[in-house]
Amino acid sequence: MIRRRGLLVPPSVFGWRDLLAEALAGMLQRPARSALTALGTVLGVGAFVAILGLTATASSQIDARFNALTATEVTVQDVAREHNEFAGPAFPDDAEARIERLAGVRDAGVYWPVNLPPTTAVRSAPVTGPGGAADSEYVEVVAASPGVLRAAAASVVEGRLYDDYAAQRSQPIAVIGRGVAARLGITTLQTRPAVFIGDQPFTVAGIIGGTERKADLLLSVVVPHRTAMRMWGPPDEGAAMLIATDLGAARQIADEAPTALRPDHPEYLKAVPPPDPRALRGSVSSDLSQLFLVLAAICLVIGAVGIANTTLVAVLERTAEIGLRRALGARGRHITAQFLAESGVLGALGGLVGTSIGVLTVVTVALVRDWTPVVHPATVAAAPAIGLATGLLAGLYPAWRASRIQPVEALRR
Repeated sequence: MIRRRGLLVPPSVFGWRDLLAEALAGMLQRPARSALTALGTVLGVGAFVAILGLTATASSQIDARFNALTATEVTVQDVAREHNEFAGPAFPDDAEARIERLAGVRDAGVYWPVNLPPTTAVRSAPVTGPGGAADSEYVEVVAASPGVLRAAAASVVEGRLYDDYAAQRSQPIAVIGRGVAARLGITTLQTRPAVFIGDQPFTVAGIIGGTERKADLLLSVVVPHRTAMRMWGPPDEGAAMLIATDLGAARQIADEAPTALRPDHPEYLKAVPPPDPRALRGSVSSDLSQLFLVLAAICLVIGAVGIANTTLVAVLERTAEIGLRRALGARGRHITAQFLAESGVLGALGGLVGTSIGVLTVVTVALVRDWTPVVHPATVAAAPAIGLATGLLAGLYPAWRASRIQPVEALRR
C-alpha cells in the first residue's frame, strides 16, 4: 500500500500482459499507419539480410569459378637466359609428354610469340568482305603446340583445331580468332581462305570463338610450333608452357614441373601457380559488404526516423488518454513502457517481415542465376533483433515525452 495525502492507496501495477495488450491495442487502432510505420524497418532489415546473403552467395560463386578455371591453370616460363646468357631454349622437344606423365595434368602445351620483322604484315586471300580484298594487318603470330589449344579450352566457331599429326608434319595451317578473321575479311571457311604471314601462306583450319584460358589467342594467328620452328627458327625468348590440371593439383604440378622438364637445370624454368583463392574471396566479400551495408544502414535510419515521427504524433493525439490514465494512477514509467512497447513491437514485426523478404530475395536471385544460395544463420537470427533495437531506439524520445505529460494539463485539453 502507498500513502497519499493520508490515504492508503494500492500501488499501480502494470504487468507484461497488460503492457503487450495496450501496445497491440494502440497499434490496431490505426493499422494502416502502423503498417506504413513498420515499412521503413522492413526495408532496412530486408536490405541488411539480402545484402549479406547476396554477398556471401556471390563470394561463394566467384570462389567456385575461380577454383574451376584459375586454380587449375599453371604457367611455366623459360627463364634460362637469366641464369645463362648462352643457354638455348629451356623446353625439351618432348616437353608435353614429360608433363602429361604427371598425375593431375589434363593438357599441356608450349607456345611463344613468333619474332617477325616489324614490317611483316598478315593478309588473307580470298575474302568475302564488301571490298573484295582485305588490307594488310599487323597481327601477332603465336607458335603453339596442339596441347595449348586443348589446355585453353578453345571453342571453334567454324572448321577445327589442328591436331598432333599436323603439328608433327609441320603443315602450314593456322587457327585464327573471330576478331582477327573479321579484320582480315574472312567470314566463312567454305571458300578455303588462306592467310599470308609475310610471303608464307597458311591454310585457315578453324576460327576460334572463345577460350576459357589465355584469351589473347583470340587476337592472334596461331600456327603449329614445329611449323614455326621450320620457317622462323626456335624461340629466342618468351617461350612458356600452359598446363591445365585437375582441381586441387595445380600447386603440386607447379612444384614438380621444372624438375620433370629439365632435371639437369630446373632453375631454367619458372612455374607460376595460381594465387590463393581465399585472398580473392576475402577481398570480394569485404568490398561488397562495406559498400552495401552502408545502404542497409541508411534504410534502417530512415525506418527509425519514421517510427519516431509516427510515435511522437501518436503521443500528441493521445494526450487526453495519457492524462486520464495518469489520473487513474498510472505512473510515468508505465506510460514510457507502453509507448516503448508499441515502437518495439513495430520494429520487431518489421524485422521479421524484412528478414523473410531478404531471405526470399537471396533464394530467388540464386535460382535465377543458377547459384547456390548462402545465408548465414547468424544473419537470420540477428535481423529481427536489429529491427527490435531500431524500434526501441526510435521510441525513446516519444515515450519520454508521453511520460512528462501532467494529468491536469492533459485533461484541460
